[in-house]
Amino acid sequence: MSLMRSLNRALSATTGLQVRRAAAGAPPPRPKKAVAAKAGKRPTPVYRCPAPEDLATDRLLRQPVFIMSPVRSGSTLLRMLLNAHSRLFSPHELHIRRLEVDFGSKLSQRAMSALDLERGDLEHLLWDRVLHRELVRSGKDFLVEKTPSNAFVYRRIRDCWPDARFVFLLRHPVSIARSWHEGDPGKRSFDEAAADALRYMKAVDNARKGITGGHTVRYEDITAGPEKEMRRLCDFLAVDFEPSMLDYGEKDDTQVVKGLGDWRDKIRTGRVQTGRALPGEDEIPEILRPMCGAWGYSS
Repeated sequence: MSLMRSLNRALSATTGLQVRRAAAGAPPPRPKKAVAAKAGKRPTPVYRCPAPEDLATDRLLRQPVFIMSPVRSGSTLLRMLLNAHSRLFSPHELHIRRLEVDFGSKLSQRAMSALDLERGDLEHLLWDRVLHRELVRSGKDFLVEKTPSNAFVYRRIRDCWPDARFVFLLRHPVSIARSWHEGDPGKRSFDEAAADALRYMKAVDNARKGITGGHTVRYEDITAGPEKEMRRLCDFLAVDFEPSMLDYGEKDDTQVVKGLGDWRDKIRTGRVQTGRALPGEDEIPEILRPMCGAWGYSS
């Protein structure tokens, strides 16, 4: 038996491969290029909405509060005001919608399915556990979460916590776009900021239409009359208004984290600051006019 035949027999037995002599003059085979996986939107996983009788076992968190707001709409200010309440805990943005669960094997998937738990259900259990953990660590009664991108998955959040309460925070669309641009002018022009922020505005608008019984508050009203707006919001949340909410900096100056909401000097003052002047009609770009009209900021 030739050396080549012996080598191929050994290779076939261990790897399934064989060595063959290249044809004369044939170019060497080119290595295959690695093809990068396209970054696509992951489809919403299957999940069930817990029935009222199942909430006691399926969820630890009770009556969580979600602030649905666009970027740069004053959500950090609002959460700081609420977090200064003795019964409300509002941490920095938690981005729970990006916490995902996957099955390590078909067997684990079968095992969970036998428990009536699909991938979406397991993710909801994880979301609930993370939020409940932080609420327990705070020693307070109710958690308030304010990540702006939550508006894109408001249906899942509503289905995950059927007893959740929703606060819709609005701001003049042009002020949002300007603030979004000024936050990183080298990264996005004003026109780019307006188009990007409009995605969030539309998501919040969809959430307002899709969720009944929520509470709407405007950034401009908070900065103009914080006590009045906090009293209204406390009534909605069924907690007593506490004057110390307006001096949020005296209770908490440690939760301003760069990259997880607003961390600039204005929010660090610990008190509500006067908002910027509202844009005039002639300052509204065409792309933002429909949203300005829908939110009552223009005729």
